[in-house]
Amino acid sequence: MKIKLASSYGFCFGVKRAIQIASEHQNSFTMGPLIHNQKEIDRLKSEHNVGLYENIDDVTNGDTVIIRTHGIPKDDLKTLKDKDAKVINATCPFVTTPQNIVKKMSSEGYSIVIFGDSSHPEVKGVKSYGEDVYVVLKPEELKTIKFKNDKIATVAQTTRKKEEYVAIINELILTHKEVRAFNTICDATFENQAAAKELSSEADIMLVIGGKNSSNTKQLFDICKANCSESYLIEDETELKEEWFKDKKLCGITAGASTPNWVIQKCVDKLSNIG
Repeated sequence: MKIKLASSYGFCFGVKRAIQIASEHQNSFTMGPLIHNQKEIDRLKSEHNVGLYENIDDVTNGDTVIIRTHGIPKDDLKTLKDKDAKVINATCPFVTTPQNIVKKMSSEGYSIVIFGDSSHPEVKGVKSYGEDVYVVLKPEELKTIKFKNDKIATVAQTTRKKEEYVAIINELILTHKEVRAFNTICDATFENQAAAKELSSEADIMLVIGGKNSSNTKQLFDICKANCSESYLIEDETELKEEWFKDKKLCGITAGASTPNWVIQKCVDKLSNIG
């Protein structure tokens, strides 16, 4: 069985940057999981004593607190500063961009539409920078919203599909006089998705490696599943099952933007033995 890695996969710039920042601040805490990969969070804890705060009320005065790659709501940031915490901002620059756009366009009187998952930490953070903000995943949801004005600005969660964002924009253009659309989907997401689509079209089995709570990893899995029915989302090599690979000729591999290379390599090593 041949094993082939996607032409683009794994750690993105924002994740690499955040891990580097965390590694340089031992005995610190992240506000929420730094990235959506438990294996790497565990490694940062064991090697650098980087702890985790799930609740902002747990932060004590003087703590060193690292802002997660997805960012946090602006009120939470204010709370950290009120607690005299030493704040280290590891928010991905691609996430900071929609935060700033929402803040600016909201101050100019635009209603804001965010294309994304309302429960995702990135979206919660971006939403907090606006006044009249709505979060949608599908164009149909726009029909249920009573906007305060006819000026709309729209941004997207950085890990969504561009094609789905275009459908949101098109619906807004049909129903509003002024629409300002900002492409805030990061290039790494687009490149990983395009590479996953290409590889899954030729492979007879696909592995998507990454956290099962990772939005961009789940997007990759959906793309692979659409092209290769035998696609599997796994977090590490322990989930591999030998029977998956019986009579398979080409196993394709891709990985989410929060998946470290050492996890990917362990999967490849185990696959090599199976093959």
